[in-house]
Amino acid sequence: MVVRIKQRNRKYLGTRRWGMGNIKNARGAGDRGGVGFAGRKHKWTRIVKYAPETIRKKGFVNKNGASILKETDLGRIADIAAASKEGKPTVELKGYKVLGDGMIQKAIVVKASGFSKSAEEKIKKAGGEAIRV
Repeated sequence: MVVRIKQRNRKYLGTRRWGMGNIKNARGAGDRGGVGFAGRKHKWTRIVKYAPETIRKKGFVNKNGASILKETDLGRIADIAAASKEGKPTVELKGYKVLGDGMIQKAIVVKASGFSKSAEEKIKKAGGEAIRV
């Protein structure tokens, strides 16, 4: 039968530096390969290649899946609409939230991921549409 877990050898526990030879062979940082208190990761290349999921990652993942939207305001959208020559221009802003800063005089169809209340009111007051994408 294959031995899966090797038992600890308790024969030499309590002796000075068992496995290092003379005590002066393992004195100071030279015992750790010149990396100070840290030591080395055992078989680090294998871990990086075959088991990268075991390496700790910084930060956190939002469990609700909410993403952070970029922001833009009505003033910029009005500038985009003024440049187009359509009767009722359509502005698509996927991944953006439209804020209510600025004024709109022209009827515009705005397709965005989010709208503030004031932005939605101003777009509808000008005769346009606010569509969530």
